[in-house]
Amino acid sequence: MTATTNRPTTAPTRAAGAALDATVGGTASTKQARKPVLAASGGPLKRPSAAAHLSDADVERLGQELDAIRDRIIATRGAKDAAYIRRVIRVQRTLEVAGRATLLLSKKKSAFVAGTAMLSVAKILENMEIGHNVLHGQWDWMRDPDIHSTTWEWDFVTPAAAWKHTHNDLHHTWTNVLGKDKDVGYSVLRMDEDQPWHPSNIFNPAINMVLAPFFEWGIAIYDLELEAVKEGEKSKAALKKDLKAMGRKIVRQFTKDYAATPLAAVPFGSGKQALLGTFTANAIRNVWAHSVIFCGHFPDGVDTFTEEEIEGETRGDWYIRQMLGSANISGSKLMHLMTGNLSHQIEHHCFPDLPSNRYHEVAVEMREICQRYGLPYTTGPLPKQVYQAWAKVFRLALPNKPKQAAKAVNAPVPPRRSAFPLAAHQG
Repeated sequence: MTATTNRPTTAPTRAAGAALDATVGGTASTKQARKPVLAASGGPLKRPSAAAHLSDADVERLGQELDAIRDRIIATRGAKDAAYIRRVIRVQRTLEVAGRATLLLSKKKSAFVAGTAMLSVAKILENMEIGHNVLHGQWDWMRDPDIHSTTWEWDFVTPAAAWKHTHNDLHHTWTNVLGKDKDVGYSVLRMDEDQPWHPSNIFNPAINMVLAPFFEWGIAIYDLELEAVKEGEKSKAALKKDLKAMGRKIVRQFTKDYAATPLAAVPFGSGKQALLGTFTANAIRNVWAHSVIFCGHFPDGVDTFTEEEIEGETRGDWYIRQMLGSANISGSKLMHLMTGNLSHQIEHHCFPDLPSNRYHEVAVEMREICQRYGLPYTTGPLPKQVYQAWAKVFRLALPNKPKQAAKAVNAPVPPRRSAFPLAAHQG
């Protein structure tokens, strides 16, 4: 999903929707990249069970209320917000320089611990509060070429352009729609009862245990869209181009972390320790990012959706899908900072291009709106959310229980409309 978009006032035709196919990040467009459009009025054939009590008029009003929140935040963005992101960047860069400098003396245990800790925090801040949010276009309004979604390259082995395609264009468009949103399990994990069980799913826990400390590598492979290549939805030429881009990024990351810093530490007798410190910092960042992402998408109370449930989706329905398909993490201001404010995952999914430092004020209104419209607002402390996400990983390694299987098989499927007016390309 692009950083900023204009909201349609009418529903484009199906042909117009097809015209939205485009090259993203230098990669040829695929069937997956096609943007759905909002229906101008009405609603889907079947709303999610948590929203089944809402009428079309209710959903329209809800959409208007959330639009008003978005418009107000956009209208009040200014110097205070710009100062915030610049301050965070300064802190992050100071910590990174200090961490790498301290690792030069990491033959001493205290220097190793301090240097690794500072570098770990710097990498977390860069990925979560800075990189992720800059690449969403949250700060494009500043017109600062150094803090812009088109120029930022983050401290992750996957190239920014590839991630923006799979994350912004696909995940934020098709949030939790089974068969459309490949972030549900990242093509290697079974993370929903409605996903077919295969014997290989028995390795769910083992795969996730490896994925956590090497999360950036898992995302890099996922961003190559190998499944799309296998299905003929992405050309081999596009894959070759993406592999070259990833190769260049890997060289850059390895040079910085596993060559430059350790080599600079050799004269101080700390080469091996510096290498271990940078590796440990990356692993800590990866485990943290993995935990935050899984807490926002996979704990108890987060819904998934069928393609039938989004057929005829309006703007208000799109908002509801984001709200039901996400979960927040409760905690302190420091915790919100370290999660990149993805602890406000519900607000982020509804407004991915609003400045992250404003999510806390949006959250107050979002919770009240959910309560007023009788919608769940899933949130909880980090340990609880991590436990629930991991419990799901273990549970879904096994086939569904008989009741679950019967429910999945016998669930009524609404008839398809002839036009299939899919909904929701938003900012």
